[in-house]
Amino acid sequence: MGENPTIIFKQIGVVRRNSSDDQVRSRVDGLKSEIEIFQEFEQALDGLTGFSHIFVIGFFNRLRPEQIGPLKVKPRGLLREGFKLEELPTLGVFALDSPTRPNPIGLALVRLLKIDRNILTVTDLDFFDGTPIIDLKPYQNSYRVEEGKFSFPEWHLELLRRAGHV
Repeated sequence: MGENPTIIFKQIGVVRRNSSDDQVRSRVDGLKSEIEIFQEFEQALDGLTGFSHIFVIGFFNRLRPEQIGPLKVKPRGLLREGFKLEELPTLGVFALDSPTRPNPIGLALVRLLKIDRNILTVTDLDFFDGTPIIDLKPYQNSYRVEEGKFSFPEWHLELLRRAGHV
C-alpha cells in the first residue's frame, strides 16, 4: 500500500426524517429520526436490539465545497449560545465537533428506541434527511470515561463559562 491509499466505503443505509434542516441545526432535544438500513445489510442488525444507545457514522454529503478540507475554523455551533463570530477563537478541526473536516464524516451517539426489520428509530441524531450512513456501532461500557478522569482545554472551559454552562 502507498502512503495515502484510496479508501472506499459502502453506504449501508440512509437517514429518513420529517424535521427541517433548521430543527436539526438547532439540535432540538428528542427529535426522532429513522435510519433505513439497506436490505443487503439487514442481517447485520441481529443482536442490536436491547442496546439503549448506538454510534451512527455518516457521510456529510451536503457540505459546501469550502467546508471540506480546511484545517482551522471557528466553532460556529457556539453562535447558538449567543456568541458573536468575532468572539470565537480559530481552532484546529480535530479539536471541534464541526462538520468542516478533511473527510466529511460524522459521528453521533443516539438513543435507539426500536428496530423494525431494517428501520431503526432513534432520537437526537443531528444528521439531515438523506444523509448516507456508513456504519453503526453499539455503545459499550468501556467507552465511558469516569468522572474526574477526563479534562478539557482551557479555551473550551472558558467558552463554557461564558455561555453559562459551568
